[in-house]
Amino acid sequence: MPRPFHLAFPVHDLAAARTFYGEVLGCPEGRSSPQWIDFDLFGHQIVAHLDPAAKPVASSNAVDGHDVPVPHFGVVLTMEDWRALAARVEAAGIPFGIAPHIRFQGQVGEQATMFFRDPSGNALEFKAFADDSMLFAK
Repeated sequence: MPRPFHLAFPVHDLAAARTFYGEVLGCPEGRSSPQWIDFDLFGHQIVAHLDPAAKPVASSNAVDGHDVPVPHFGVVLTMEDWRALAARVEAAGIPFGIAPHIRFQGQVGEQATMFFRDPSGNALEFKAFADDSMLFAK
């Protein structure tokens, strides 16, 4: 079983990050300070670090007909969890940068994917595979 990853990233507003990651995405909160907050993102440790000057990066690469934001991060979920998260994000009124859809349909690596941004502009991608063996398939 893979070990959890750790990712630290900048946010311009800790209160907004707490609401977004904690309430909208449903990530349990761990330790925190006036400068950072730990969150449990589907078993992985992410840490929102306060940087009042944080600005989103506006770069992208073309993937399967979409402009995919770079950088981005997220988790590969089960299809059931992916659908539930998509519904939760939509219900919260968070705009999708790339709406939930199936990428590479009928090809090796077929996956469900969606992109959206946190209040600081950090791009997130969540994906799921009907067949997890396709994660690294060529």
